[in-house]
Amino acid sequence: MQKSRRINIFVIHLSHVMIIAEQKKKSNISEYIIYMYQTEDLIRSYKFNIDEIATYVVKHIPAQESDKQNLVKWYAEIAKQMQEEGIEKSGHLSFVNEIMEALSAMNLELIKSDRDYRKIYDQAKIHIKKNRDLSEGKITDDIQICMNGIYGFLLLRMNGKKLDESLQSSINAFGDLLSYLSYKYQKRNATQ
Repeated sequence: MQKSRRINIFVIHLSHVMIIAEQKKKSNISEYIIYMYQTEDLIRSYKFNIDEIATYVVKHIPAQESDKQNLVKWYAEIAKQMQEEGIEKSGHLSFVNEIMEALSAMNLELIKSDRDYRKIYDQAKIHIKKNRDLSEGKITDDIQICMNGIYGFLLLRMNGKKLDESLQSSINAFGDLLSYLSYKYQKRNATQ
């Protein structure tokens, strides 16, 4: 079996955003979800003002003008969908939530049927429980807890902050679990 690759956590360079989003969707669904979370937050930070996104984000991307125009259209489409779904302040796009639901269902299935996955899950379980307790019952889904942990780590890094060393084992466990789950997800969807 091919070894799953760990989720790469990095500040995403915005050039060719649409292409990157599609590549991530095909190659690592967890990275795609995190990428879409980042896109939603970017749009929110500019208060859905596409002109400002064009001026302060897209304008500075080293790309051809036609690519920049397409990128602005893509942001506008995402922003419109967010507004239509009423997630201007918080929440995630319905298609992103559907993918999360599929990953959560697959998680439950793999815990029962895949010995390698079960070992990885068992390593992450203590960290998942700890984060579930910290959320005071607001987040109960194991995969959402892992995704939030990884995304929170990304936000820290983007803001130039360091992760407390006591949390590094949680991030590693979450990354390992999501990487293996993404590998299985991609493998299953490649055959459908």
